[in-house]
Amino acid sequence: MCGPFKGCRGLLRLLEIIFSALSFIIVISRGRAVNPWGVWCEFVWVFCITVPLVLSVVEAKMRPILLAVFLPNWADLTCGLTTLCAVMITSATVIFAAVFANILCFITSLVATAVFLIDGVMQKKMSPSGYLSGPRGRLRTTEAFTACIILTAAADHFVDGEWSFRPPGMICSITVFAVCLLVTVVIIVLHLLKLLQYLLSFKLSVMELVFNIVAVLLYLLAVILWCIFGYKRYMYNPYTCDKCSLVNMNTVTIGAIVNIVFYVVDLVLTLRSR
Repeated sequence: MCGPFKGCRGLLRLLEIIFSALSFIIVISRGRAVNPWGVWCEFVWVFCITVPLVLSVVEAKMRPILLAVFLPNWADLTCGLTTLCAVMITSATVIFAAVFANILCFITSLVATAVFLIDGVMQKKMSPSGYLSGPRGRLRTTEAFTACIILTAAADHFVDGEWSFRPPGMICSITVFAVCLLVTVVIIVLHLLKLLQYLLSFKLSVMELVFNIVAVLLYLLAVILWCIFGYKRYMYNPYTCDKCSLVNMNTVTIGAIVNIVFYVVDLVLTLRSR
């Protein structure tokens, strides 16, 4: 292979880009996605095209000076992003097959999933050390991924229902999920870009401790509000939400409960690390 795609890893990244791009092209050739699950799948394929492409170009053109200054643990970053891509594209493959039943797209996305999994396992065998490769980093990325699934299911629930009926409790729940996702992503970025930590007037560990406590409390409130307004709306208000999907309701509820567990575990790890 020539250019940035050299060696076994370069070949794997090239295959990741090709099959992710094929999946995306097959879908957009049928028209613009409106369904939130379709939008999520398209986002995942674009993300899985961008990540291996950027990693390959940066490694070929900007290493080692730029990486040593801004991203001192490059092996940890590449392993973490590859693993994240593997998880995300697995979700897109399953979701798209279940919701849209496009066989050709399913095949190309499944091949891309297999390549990402192989790439992730090969990088993990090299035992990289760092934030994304450790339990704290994997937990944070899992929290962010779960929040994305929650928000997609919530959006699909509202798209399928009546736009004129938006219970304040459910809107409050969605706001909580979105804000916690944003803060979680910020924390991940701060851990990766050490230089940004010097701009904080407090320690990052203190920020994480406070955020984990607040996130658990807010998620508990969000689950309660979502269940009270959502399930009551589904069972007793058929005229205002006759098309709402109980599957999406359950996905949000279960996903939020799972994320509460993740944030509690993260809180325990934070307390132990102090």
